[in-house]
Amino acid sequence: MNIIPKTIFLKDDGIFPNSELPVLLYKQAFQIPALFGGIALKKLFRKHGWTNNWRHGIYTFNHYHSTAHEVLGVIKGSAHVQLGGPDGVDILLEKGDVLVIPAGVAHRNMGEEKAVICIGGYPNGRNFDINKGMPGERPGVDQRIAAVPVPDTDPVTGLQDGLPSIWRANKRMNRAGKLKD
Repeated sequence: MNIIPKTIFLKDDGIFPNSELPVLLYKQAFQIPALFGGIALKKLFRKHGWTNNWRHGIYTFNHYHSTAHEVLGVIKGSAHVQLGGPDGVDILLEKGDVLVIPAGVAHRNMGEEKAVICIGGYPNGRNFDINKGMPGERPGVDQRIAAVPVPDTDPVTGLQDGLPSIWRANKRMNRAGKLKD
């Protein structure tokens, strides 16, 4: 399967750390079966090492995770999702789309929480936390985000040449750029 995701870069806005890694948006990444679509997507994510799965809508408040990257696969409905905080980017998530959110990237549903139903998961079943950009979260969250490893597999394709290669290449470029400054 050769699916190339759209990359979305979001910078630290002083409140939300966001990430040097891009958010990955896979439009129409999978076909939802008429029956048991959530189970099918959970199986796909688990097969590719993205576990600790859940089924739910997307919160309507800005939040981010400092201990894990997150994958969201839309199995029902659609939602306008804001990435990066109030001055970030708005995207439309629809049934069949997959969104991979690096640790630290703020995200929220701009509509009703239950207007969209997702299957979520985390690489290697990592535990996640919820942060809201409140005073006192930083610098602790920044240290935890820096310690979150790049996943070994892409949640959609299972391959190492998708998400892992995109994110590792981005980390190398960022390190090279920082060394030049």
